[in-house]
Amino acid sequence: MQFAFDWPQGLEDVIKLFIAYVLALPVGWYREREAHTVGVRTFPVVAMASCAYVLLGTPSDHMSIDAQSRIIQGLVAGIGFIGGGAILKSESHVQGVAAAASIWNMGVVGASVAQNRYLLAVTLAALNLFTLRVLLPVKARLDAPSPPPPEKPGAASK
Repeated sequence: MQFAFDWPQGLEDVIKLFIAYVLALPVGWYREREAHTVGVRTFPVVAMASCAYVLLGTPSDHMSIDAQSRIIQGLVAGIGFIGGGAILKSESHVQGVAAAASIWNMGVVGASVAQNRYLLAVTLAALNLFTLRVLLPVKARLDAPSPPPPEKPGAASK
């Protein structure tokens, strides 16, 4: 067995891992800052690992496009499983759905970087952060209980 290391390809792969990691950091940092349990450690690791899985499945002399497709399918299912663990349901309340969706999104960010789709990766990361940060007050307003209707004048209470 002969061991050969392709330094240019290896360096390119490491740079892609760092790009995926860095793109996920702002989303993870924001989640952590808002006191969520899934945040600054989870999001970058999901993006970096997703990037690595897709890099491993990059079509080459020994890997077909069908094999890459199976790797991406497994990645999507696996990240869905991780995200499912972030969702908690109580009697009348469900929480963690945004975390689960964000985890899933970070997987796509990593996969996009692996496939040299940097604009897609940056756009996904930016829109994820925008959704978590800017739309939170909108969600709070929508979730707030509406005030009771005013009583009609002259209505006797029984």
